[in-house]
Amino acid sequence: MAGTPLVLLPGMNCTAELWSPVLQRLGREALTPVIDGADLEDSVHRLLARLPDRFALTGLSLGGIVAMAMHRIAPHRITRIALLDTNALAPTDAQRAGWQQVRDRLTGGLTAAAYQTEILDLLITDQHRDRLAGPVIAMGERTGSALLARQLQIQQTRVAELPGLHQVAVPAMVLHGERDALCPAVRHHEIAAAIPGAVLVPVPDAGHLTPLEAPDAVATALGQWLRA
Repeated sequence: MAGTPLVLLPGMNCTAELWSPVLQRLGREALTPVIDGADLEDSVHRLLARLPDRFALTGLSLGGIVAMAMHRIAPHRITRIALLDTNALAPTDAQRAGWQQVRDRLTGGLTAAAYQTEILDLLITDQHRDRLAGPVIAMGERTGSALLARQLQIQQTRVAELPGLHQVAVPAMVLHGERDALCPAVRHHEIAAAIPGAVLVPVPDAGHLTPLEAPDAVATALGQWLRA
């Protein structure tokens, strides 16, 4: 694993700061590209075009969805994969409609930071709110409404990745906060069961943004995965 670049993909309306506490604990650098594109497939091809030939890949939430699509499209590029607080199912009609409503509101003047504030309780647990509310909302402010609208479009064009995960033949880890309100434990059990040899890591007392809520646990798990 030494010398192999590490790529960390953040969730929707999040930035590289999502990973900062974990990288500090790992004592290493990583590539943290922005997820941007007209749809899921376009986003994957844009990322593959600017990333190294081979890399270890980690993604959280939307980043995990994009990571699974990257492996589906270019498995030869990925040396190992870690999926955090994510979902391998296709979106429901209700989810697509909800994301479209948010896109319409962004067009009407809603800011990405205001939207982050609206869904804050889905992103972090109450016990971490005082410490993390400001940084999480700030990530939305840095993302901005235009990029958030494109990321919502990426969400709308998701496909079911679960049926193809049995083809993953590299070291894999699936990690989730036990109190994740957006991507519940059952979604991660499905993913881990589908990937041969995948390691499942539940993180107690953490919600959706585990790298911020539980950086020690996430860094430990990623360190073990990188050495596997």
